[in-house]
Amino acid sequence: MASKPYKRKKKGGGRFVQLPEWLQASEAWTTLKPGPRALYIELKRRYNGSNNGHIILSHRSAAQSLNVNRNTVGGWFLELQERGFIRMTQAPYLGPSGVGKSSVWALEEEATDDMKPARKLFMSWTENLKTPPKKVDTAS
Repeated sequence: MASKPYKRKKKGGGRFVQLPEWLQASEAWTTLKPGPRALYIELKRRYNGSNNGHIILSHRSAAQSLNVNRNTVGGWFLELQERGFIRMTQAPYLGPSGVGKSSVWALEEEATDDMKPARKLFMSWTENLKTPPKKVDTAS
């Protein structure tokens, strides 16, 4: 009996980005705009299963990957940090030879390589609903 045709020359399905349902159901994710979502997916794409805390992505590289202006992604990085999806493990700096070194990031949904558990701060994030100011009755 011959082998099944769909298994011939199959070496694996390739890399993919997995977004768990519990992450997508969180309030922090559902209220996130499309730009920061795309940036998070780009960061997650660079995560290989063992490099959390060492994910290198500069603003220019992110802008080029997402096909937007490099000034646009700065706010997206801040929004993802404020909501607790990512954190910066190393800030950008100018290297000894005068060449700039980009930011290094960690995903908060995964454990870091130094065996610290995932913090998942985005699960406790809630949208700050500002109540409208009360009307003061000045007629009396």
